[in-house]
Amino acid sequence: MRKFVLIGVVVAAAAGAAAYFGVFSSPDAAVTGGPQAGGPGGTAGRGGAAGGQRPQGQGGGGGGFPGMGGGGPRVPMTVELGTVKKGDLAAHLTVVGNLVGLQTVDVAPRTNGRLLTVSVQMGDPVRRGQVIGKIEDREIVEQVSQAEASQQVSKATIRQREADLKVAQVNFDRSKNLFERQLLAKQALDDAESRYLAAEAQIDLSKAQLAQAEARLQELKINLQNTTVTSPVDGFVGRRNVDPGAMVSQNTPIASVVDISKLKMVVNVVEKDIRLVTVGDSGDVDVDAYPGEKFRGRIARVAPVLDPATRTASMEIEIANNDKRLKPGMYARVSLTVEERKDTLVAPKSAVVDFENKRGVWMPNADNRAKFVPVQLGIEDAERIEITSGLKEGDKIVTTGATAVRNNDQLVIAGAAGPGGPGGAPGGRGGRSGAGGPAGMTRQPGGPAGEGGAARRPGGQRPPQ
Repeated sequence: MRKFVLIGVVVAAAAGAAAYFGVFSSPDAAVTGGPQAGGPGGTAGRGGAAGGQRPQGQGGGGGGFPGMGGGGPRVPMTVELGTVKKGDLAAHLTVVGNLVGLQTVDVAPRTNGRLLTVSVQMGDPVRRGQVIGKIEDREIVEQVSQAEASQQVSKATIRQREADLKVAQVNFDRSKNLFERQLLAKQALDDAESRYLAAEAQIDLSKAQLAQAEARLQELKINLQNTTVTSPVDGFVGRRNVDPGAMVSQNTPIASVVDISKLKMVVNVVEKDIRLVTVGDSGDVDVDAYPGEKFRGRIARVAPVLDPATRTASMEIEIANNDKRLKPGMYARVSLTVEERKDTLVAPKSAVVDFENKRGVWMPNADNRAKFVPVQLGIEDAERIEITSGLKEGDKIVTTGATAVRNNDQLVIAGAAGPGGPGGAPGGRGGRSGAGGPAGMTRQPGGPAGEGGAARRPGGQRPPQ
């Protein structure tokens, strides 16, 4: 019985040894001298087997793609560097809206009647005071004639009353003289004085009637003038509303006249930007009708109060339009210069990232390892941002690729000679595993790792030198 037990133990030990050496001597666990061993154009240690080491996830070994499996180191990051410099920087606030005329007036008649003529068409230039329409005025003309006749009658009546007053004054003076000489009775004197006072009153009444007639005449003349419709502003006819023959009133606009010597854009500025805008600030205006062309705008007015419903304030931007190329209704964008810095420290905006709830940049250390540096920021434009503290002039910082970098990452500087050779990639000529690359292989004295001299043979033995 003991003999059979001893034989079983020996067989089990032999089987375990065979299984152990079978696993660790399989072709997938070691690299031979073929293309998998880093021969010309090959990939040293795909799957992490280079150097006779066990793989750590997919590409977790020396010559593969570290970090693609579980638990392996991060792949080296290829990035570009920029330099912190000093320069001039300006902050801009961009607002959008529609252009409107500096003055837009609906021209309506100041009296009622039938429209006889309209002397303008849409798009015609007009001057202030220019006649653009005429309303039928025959009735008013007749009323003016009657008022003029009444005025003449009042003037004639005054002259007659003045003559009567002179006669009454002479009689009163004679009666007074006779009464002083006791040649006339007191009653006769009183009668002469009464006639004199009545003549004076008649003159006053006639003068009042003349003033009334003149006032009526002036009113009718104004009504007659109102039958001529004129433009109140310089500009262009933006719209013609009625044609000759139509009945119009004071609520019926004949045409719309717009002044486009200057245009304005009324926009709403949000609460946080109110402190940035000041009357007199200027900026560049872009319109879709003239792509690539810039016009000049200036802040003319800013509302002193905010709309409580929207928390915005109205702002008017005036734009010179001497050549009349801009038209009301065009969609425009205005970029206002709200803040400027001279000779300040600036960096590319692409370099600034958020890391651990801080804003900062990545800088390479002496070993080209990524180091996060927190910074304080100021104003910015489309491409650059002001650095108020944390960096100094001449510092090298990561720009392209900064968002993918993590702390202590190995950085490969694009365009510079990397640790694997002139190509800058960590794998030498083979493309993935080169001299000193991450495969952990030993360089053969005769050549680079990518040419078949760096891979270990199965079992971890060095090739003969």
